[in-house]
Formats: sequence, structure tokens, C-alpha cells
Amino acid sequence: MKKARVLLKPSLLHRATTISSSASQSRSLSRQMETNPSSRYCYDPVLRWDPQVEDYFNKAYGPDHFAQISKALTRPSSYSCIRVNTVKTTSDAVIEKLTKILNESDDGLKLLQSDGRSSPISKCQIPGLEYVVFVHGSGPHRIEYGSGLESPPKEVLVSRKCAEAVLRGAQVKLNLYSVYVPGVLACTAHVEKGDAVAVCVAMEQPGDDEGDWSVNMTRGTTLQGLPSGKNPNHPFYCERSGLYIGMGTTMLSRAGMFRVPHGVAVDLSNRVFRLPSFHNVLEGEIFLQNLPSIIAAHALDPQKGERILDMCAAPGGKTTAIAILMNDEGEIVAADRSHNKVLDVQKLSAEMGLSCITTCKLDALKSVRLPNALSDSTTLVNGDNIGSVTNHSDLSSNEEMAPGRSEAEENASTEQPSGGDNVSQAEIRKNKGRLKNGRGRTQSQGGRAGKSQGFPPNSFDRVLLDAPCSALGLRPRLFAGLETVISLRNHGRYQRKMLDQAVQLVRVGGILVYSTCTINPSENEAVVRYALDKYKFLSLAPQHPRIGGPGLVGRCEFPDGYVEEWLKPGEEEMVQKFDPSSELDTIGFFIAKFSVGPKD
Repeated sequence: MKKARVLLKPSLLHRATTISSSASQSRSLSRQMETNPSSRYCYDPVLRWDPQVEDYFNKAYGPDHFAQISKALTRPSSYSCIRVNTVKTTSDAVIEKLTKILNESDDGLKLLQSDGRSSPISKCQIPGLEYVVFVHGSGPHRIEYGSGLESPPKEVLVSRKCAEAVLRGAQVKLNLYSVYVPGVLACTAHVEKGDAVAVCVAMEQPGDDEGDWSVNMTRGTTLQGLPSGKNPNHPFYCERSGLYIGMGTTMLSRAGMFRVPHGVAVDLSNRVFRLPSFHNVLEGEIFLQNLPSIIAAHALDPQKGERILDMCAAPGGKTTAIAILMNDEGEIVAADRSHNKVLDVQKLSAEMGLSCITTCKLDALKSVRLPNALSDSTTLVNGDNIGSVTNHSDLSSNEEMAPGRSEAEENASTEQPSGGDNVSQAEIRKNKGRLKNGRGRTQSQGGRAGKSQGFPPNSFDRVLLDAPCSALGLRPRLFAGLETVISLRNHGRYQRKMLDQAVQLVRVGGILVYSTCTINPSENEAVVRYALDKYKFLSLAPQHPRIGGPGLVGRCEFPDGYVEEWLKPGEEEMVQKFDPSSELDTIGFFIAKFSVGPKD
């Protein structure tokens, strides 16, 4: 993965070339399917990138390696990684319970043993990670769609995001992988309830304007099963080739799918990838989490009694992992800019029985409290209990409402007349909307997130900055064309601003861990280079356990003259880079650990 100095030249591919190439590929696929119509019914997607982004990644990783990464990204990991809550239970107890659940499920143990494995459940063998359990799946499987030139199967076309959720087993019951009504875009004619259908994916296609990608299909379109003699390139006939994710049974007729707003459209019983879902299974005892995310919590190396900040905490996976490593002894401040996401962290902490986590609503870009702050106290929320912590910040005034009154009612009572000096027309319309739509999530759940204005410098022993990023390491991913070289570079600039805040909040002698779930060097190696060059008191620290690969060494020169510096020789082994195409079969992920020296 080491790479010498590279030069990113202007791409020779233009949008017109991309469109022409797509049309040529469609014609070629059409001819191929006329001779072998069953060849289209498979799962073999090709990840589409912006040409300049593809050129950039080819120079960073090498064309062959990047091709392997791209292919791996289109497939889910072959296993589910489960973190056991050792505060409540043990790995052995969880394995016993999961084995029983899978044995009793139609889509459980017997299905997973199709590859000859004696048991799909195993304990992680990495030292220190014995509380991590792997549940292995299987795939890709060859599905018999009953296809033929004269009698193609009935089909249901789903959105890309729906397909990605199904492939990774998100938000489904253990015995039922479902396609829900909002995810259905089109289907063939005369589909009735109980029909067997092939489920395929609608992918974005390049438009006339550069950077313009869209599905270009009206919901409810009737799909064509065979190419028409008058229209051999019928929309989404050739484009469906290689994008079939399984066979299922319709739970609604065609008319019902496009008439009702919600419900199950297809029970996807025979899938290309068979990965058991654990949604709502053993809540509070287990948490599904990618292996690199668990490693990031270990890299922070939290100690009992320390004060730790998780700057972008939602949904709380790493926060709770840190709390368990501390044996729930100490203080973890979990911050997020979204009020509702803070509530998610509170909910997860309560489910797992953790008491050392306090939460607050806080923008990571405003984490450091300004010296001229008007108040020196803040309200942090710990589960359902609210307590004051000195020298932080105040709650905003809109959170100090009269008991029993919703936010909408409170705002309505103080609403100014139309055209008033103190309230804008937009705010008036918002208040009316709140009254019309009823109580929001915060009031319905009775949750509350204390709003912080930041913390003084050197407030924490350790800080985790799992930064918002382009997420180009998450899998399965079926489309990546919206990211440009400029947008990837801008992600890195945004993360540098957050890192500037994090550096100030760690005390001398403390630890800062920076992580992302992307393969983009602009957000990974380039951010580390920025941190080491700007803050001389920072130094890369060893990580344990270390199972990821090395980072990229070198630099990249862009056509506009911008130079992106990566790691220097010797630094690449101090970071962990998780390659989705490696034997670990993880998401793409990056971890850097910094020791904080004297700041003078």
C-alpha cells in the first residue's frame, strides 16, 4: 500500500466520453443477452466513479489494487461483527443464545452451514478482543431465476439505497428479509400478490450535464422483460444486467405497491448474500459494530477514572465501546450536533446499562469554549438524570420551558403578529407547522439533550474524533459517482477544522485518536500530515491491537497546482488503514493515534 510521489494529471475522460461509453456498453450487453439471455440474471455490479476521482485513486493505490477495492465495496462483508456488552453478559453466553436463535430460525444455522462450516458463530481470536463474536454468512450464491428468452421472470426494480440495505441485512427481522413499499420504483406488468419475482436494482445513470446523475424513471414504470424490436435499448433493460439481488414473493399486487404508502412489498427469501440480521435481538447485550470501529476504541486505550470526549458520538457505538473498556468507571462526554442523534446515544447507553456516559448537543467545529463566554456552566444529560457541571456552558433558553408544555406550544404562545419586528415570517410559518404536525420526536419520547457551548482547553485526558466523512469505505456500495476531486478535498478541509478543535481540548500527556470510514487519502493521510506539520507537539503513537495495513506515503499534485502531502517514510506503519479488499474483509477505515506533548 506504500506509494511513491504521484502526479495527478488532468483526466482524459470527459463526461461525453462517459455517456458514449455507457451507450456502447449497453449495446454490447444487449447483443450478449440476445445470445445468452440468462447471463443478465446475476449479481456482478461495477462501481461507477467520477473519471477524475477514479484517476486520483488509481494513482494513489495503483489501478489493479483500486479495481480490487472497488469490487469489494460492492459486496457486503462475509460476516457480522458483534460486540458483547461485558457489563451485562459474556461472549460464551451470547454465543449460546445466538446459536439457539439461529437453530430455531428458517434462515439461520442450517442456511449458514451451506458452505460446510461446522458453526457460523465464532469468538474473535485477536488478543484483547475476546468479547467480539463473528457470525459468518455466505455468498454470493447463484440464484435460479427461471430465466429464458421466451419466458423471463417477473421483476421488481428497487432503489439503490433499498438494495444496499437488503444486501447488508439492515433493519430486518431475523427470519424475513423484506423490500418495503417506499423502496420499489417499478415492476413488470400483471404482478399479483404471491407471485415469484426477481428483484433488481435501479442505478443512477450519467446525465447530459457534467456531474449530473439520476435514475431518470418515474415511480410506477412498467418494466420490459425482453428488449423490443423497435426499442432494443429500453430504459433499464440493459442497465439491470448484473444487478439482481435475489428472488422473492410479492406481498402486494402491482397496484398495491404504488398505491399504499408503507408496508412489505416483497419477501426476499432467496438472496445472493445470506447474512443473518440481529435487529432487535438481545438488545442491551450485543451491539453490531464493524471491526475497525471496535479497534478505534481500543486505539484510544481509555483508562478507568479518566475524562474522555467523543466529539461526533452518534449513534453511540464507539462511545459505549469506550465505556465498557473503562468498566463504566470515569466520565465520557458524548457530543453530537444533532439533537435527535444525541437521544440515540442516550437510548443506547441506557439499554446497555452504562452510567459513565453524559451527552450534550454540540457542533464539533465549536467544541472549544470561547474565553468571553457569558456563562461558565453547562447542563449535560446522563440517561434520564440532568445535572450541572461547572465551567462549561449554559442550556439555551428554548430548553427551559414550562413543565408539561411542548416546544410548539411554547413557541406559539410567544408568537409575534405577522410582520413583527422580532419574529421573521419563516419562524412564524415554522411554528404553525409544528402545531399542525403535532409533537416532535423529542417531546414524544420525553428525551432531552443538554446544549453545550463548548469546553475549556485541556479539559480531557483523551479525545476521539471519528470525523464525518465521505464514507467511501462503507459497504455494500453500488454507486460513487457524485463525489468529485474537489468534494473529496473539501471533506479533508472540514475535518482539519474539527481536528483544530480536538487538539485544544486534549491535555498535555493525553491522547487524540482520529478515524474515518473512507478510502480517500485527502481525509486520511493528508489530515495526519496537516496535524503533524501544524502542531509540533503531536506525534504518532503505536496502536494496539494493530491488524490494519500501512498508510500511503508520498504526495499528490493536482492540475490546479494544489499539492496534497501524505505520510513520510516511517510514518506509514504508525497508522492503521483497513482495506475492504484484504483478507480481513472489513469496511474501508482509517485510524491515527496522536500523543500530545508540551504545548509551549
